[in-house]
Amino acid sequence: MPINVPNNLPAIAELRKENIFVMEESRAIQQDVRPLKVVILNLMPLKKIAETDLIRNLANTPMQVELDLLHMDGHESKNTPREHMEVFYKTFDQIKHQKYDGLIITGAPVELLEFEEVDYWNRLTEIMKWSKENVTSTLHICWGAQAGLYYHYGIKKYPLPKKVFGVFDHKITDRKPHLVRGFDDVFPAPHSRYTENRMEDIQNQPDLFLLAWSEQIGSNIVISKDNRQIFISGHLEYNPLTLKNEYDRDKAKGLDIEVPRNYFPDDNPESEPVIRWRAHASLLFSNWLNYYVYQVTPFEWE
Repeated sequence: MPINVPNNLPAIAELRKENIFVMEESRAIQQDVRPLKVVILNLMPLKKIAETDLIRNLANTPMQVELDLLHMDGHESKNTPREHMEVFYKTFDQIKHQKYDGLIITGAPVELLEFEEVDYWNRLTEIMKWSKENVTSTLHICWGAQAGLYYHYGIKKYPLPKKVFGVFDHKITDRKPHLVRGFDDVFPAPHSRYTENRMEDIQNQPDLFLLAWSEQIGSNIVISKDNRQIFISGHLEYNPLTLKNEYDRDKAKGLDIEVPRNYFPDDNPESEPVIRWRAHASLLFSNWLNYYVYQVTPFEWE
């Protein structure tokens, strides 16, 4: 079954070029099924790219997924047209009366700020509090993972000497959890961040389980013992050119940015990137939707 998205969302045309089955809302309502309701809190600056990347992975499932896009009211998006936000995005006040099977909280370019300095921090904590009673499972990505670990468990983030930037190999600590079902013993994942959560802080929290980590850059996948909160420090959802575009952008700004590691052949930015994480991205999102959302969410929330 395909993912059900709002009619005329720009991501539809892009994903159909990739032969990904996306069903528009007008057709989906004709099917007599109970779709999974998922809401994406999109905090990324380039929202069209982020929503396309996530929809690409959510579409690879036999279940119909009904999608809502959420933005922070009161926070002006400088890199996405206002018309796009007004047509396709909702505010928290518009959806907080509903129940959702899944919630995704994306990364955001604010990681060098203290959490309380982020202009929408209070609103974000309200959403995370709401999710504990109104969402079956929440998937936190990159800064969203750091924010979730801090809010739910008091785990701090720390600045790194230099940006973690590139594609890094990770090891599975335990193969029994369904989230990594089908994963190889070592799997690659893109990262792009200036801060980290320390592995010892995560391992000292009895309600958390470190599921995947890297010898080079530390923790990657963390899951709560009740399976309702999942935290991912990397970006398995990234498309093939995201790291390249970030590198080119920072070079054009004159920033001191290194070539993303293990991404270009021989780390030569003039070469075409080699993509090694697609299969595990697909597995992660399909496993999350199946085992942590569909298998446990109530058919009728009431």
